[in-house]
Amino acid sequence: MSAISREDVVHLAHLAHIEMSDAELDKMTGELDAIVGAIASVSEVAASDVPATSHPIPLTNVLREDTVGQTLSIEEVLLNAPDSDSDRFKVPAILDGE
Repeated sequence: MSAISREDVVHLAHLAHIEMSDAELDKMTGELDAIVGAIASVSEVAASDVPATSHPIPLTNVLREDTVGQTLSIEEVLLNAPDSDSDRFKVPAILDGE
């Protein structure tokens, strides 16, 4: 017996506001049933003594250490700014009085 019926796919398409032809419904029913079957077979094999994994191989942090490097002066930063006020960027207001 299939885990996913054509009526299930019709219902899902309706919930997602997706119009599907009869051929698309038949094709999607088979595809979704295959996906559910694959998940079921993995669930049968999974044992409680096997820890869940998020990645098949161990990963290590490959990020560099966060160190302070050369920085720009305020004058250099504001050099190409369209508008500034003291040592800050000046931008148009987008909120009404807030």
